[in-house]
Amino acid sequence: MTSNHYIRPIGLINAPTVKEEERFFGGLPLTGDGGLFYSAVEIWQRMNDGQISRNTISLGELWEKEFGLDGSEIGQALERISDPRGRLAGLSFEQALIMGIVNVTPDSFSDGGQSFTTQDAVDHALRLEDEGADILDIGGESTRPNAAVVSVEDELKRVMPVIEALAGRVDARISIDTRKAQVMQEAVHGGADMINDVSALTYDEESLMVAANCGVPVILMHAQGVPQTMQDKPAYENVLLDVFDYLSERIEACVKAGISRSQLIVDPGIGFGKTVGHNLELIHSVSLFHGLGVPILMGASRKGFIGEINQQPTADLRLPGSLSVALSAVSQGIQIVRVHDVRETRQALDIWRAIGQAGTIEGGV
Repeated sequence: MTSNHYIRPIGLINAPTVKEEERFFGGLPLTGDGGLFYSAVEIWQRMNDGQISRNTISLGELWEKEFGLDGSEIGQALERISDPRGRLAGLSFEQALIMGIVNVTPDSFSDGGQSFTTQDAVDHALRLEDEGADILDIGGESTRPNAAVVSVEDELKRVMPVIEALAGRVDARISIDTRKAQVMQEAVHGGADMINDVSALTYDEESLMVAANCGVPVILMHAQGVPQTMQDKPAYENVLLDVFDYLSERIEACVKAGISRSQLIVDPGIGFGKTVGHNLELIHSVSLFHGLGVPILMGASRKGFIGEINQQPTADLRLPGSLSVALSAVSQGIQIVRVHDVRETRQALDIWRAIGQAGTIEGGV
């Protein structure tokens, strides 16, 4: 009986200033960036009969049992986990990046209508850059649960004036948040630096070709179903492994279509066809997705599962929960967090990073 192996790095240590020759015995760098190291792994196996096993083993034990030899399945997985992630759109992943959300929509779940006019959206984007956003994600169609579909024409009318006003004016990279090939193409021609597609280039049959021709980084997100139905009893055999497999398949489809693997980012899709339990499981074990060999984005800001846990029906009261998810994700080596509250997230990440560096700061404070 054959099986599929999945490797999740664990035993993470934040040691950003450790030199190559001083690395602790038995540890490997996590994605080669950011100063995180891992000392053990969880090895998951999914058998053809659907049974799943999970075992924890230290890297030292792996070497002793020769599981980590060059060319082995596990050895190749460790290489994908440890290899540095290259720069994308000129951005380095030495520190976690913040993507600020700019919704040019009247009906987004958290801030719909607040940045609906072009000038309001531009002002909001400039404010997010001042607060520390590395990427500005411009979206003209809400993909919240039960959201209505927006026509290509209306979506373009919303996003293009904002992108054109920001292009060349901001140092932050501009991302177009869309499922539609025509919007992708016109947005990139108008100054967008990357594409963020909640359907992982599946909603529009032209998306793969257009994204390949655009030649910019692409974010592939997992979603079960479409916004109109995605929260109608979502179910998985195993949410972690199912989402991993889906994203792996989408990466291979992109590579086959001519998009370089080095241009891809994945997003497990928190809140998109997931229960509270599914979301928590993905966040808890998101380091599994390093095995895909590409940067990871986490987008949980103000989402409904936070409100369900804390009985907060109002999205703008979910900041503390959003920060908790961001810190959990970054502590597992996630490279990008997509958030509404940039200033607060920047401060939380700066303090988290300072704590990790405290043992190397001379003279104290």
